[in-house]
Amino acid sequence: MRRLLLLMGFSVTTGLAACDVAVETGSATPPRPTGPAVQGMTPAQGRSAFAAVTRVVEPVSERECRARAPGLNCDFLIRVDPNPNAPPNAYQSQDRSGRPVITFTQRMLGQIANRDELAFVMSHEAAHHIRGHLARKQQSAVAGSILLAGLASVSGASAADIGRAQDLGAIVGARTYSKNFELEADELGTIITHKAGYRPSVGVKFFNRLPDPGDKFLGSHPANPDRVRVVSQTIQKYNLN
Repeated sequence: MRRLLLLMGFSVTTGLAACDVAVETGSATPPRPTGPAVQGMTPAQGRSAFAAVTRVVEPVSERECRARAPGLNCDFLIRVDPNPNAPPNAYQSQDRSGRPVITFTQRMLGQIANRDELAFVMSHEAAHHIRGHLARKQQSAVAGSILLAGLASVSGASAADIGRAQDLGAIVGARTYSKNFELEADELGTIITHKAGYRPSVGVKFFNRLPDPGDKFLGSHPANPDRVRVVSQTIQKYNLN
């Protein structure tokens, strides 16, 4: 039981990574991103874009959250990781009080070409929370852990082997629906991006610069063409841009 509780805690604090490649909202002096400019945005432009996009996307995400998930904590905190050496990433997690937190690493901001892309990634992460993906991922991890540990126990495995089966089961369980979660977040993120006044048709071009994870067994992210297709279908379905 103690091991399962640790697995549950791990699932909550790690969040969901959006891209493998702290500033609180409203802070007067955001930290300065380090590194060279990428895709035409200087570090100063990146800081300005992050502040401006956050001011718009955050309230739209909160309204969408309250409308779609009554009772859920919709008080988003959108921040920049203060560690300049953290790898390029953006992810959604929750703090100890259950408040949703969206974190961009400084190097991730260096991968963003324009405000439409930044709004799309930010909206995608907000969508993870609105869709309840952390809780669903946690449930899948616990279920997988219990299942494999039970099978190992029935087969007469040692305590150490049962522990390893729990760990493996948690990993398999957590990744079972990961690709679907990403596509769900892409769809809702497209809608949030549009409602915030940005262009998802431009924001989705961010995928063009990401390494394509393909259709790997138990991979955490779907192939980039699948993600672009979902965004395009959502744009057409709701007559967005």
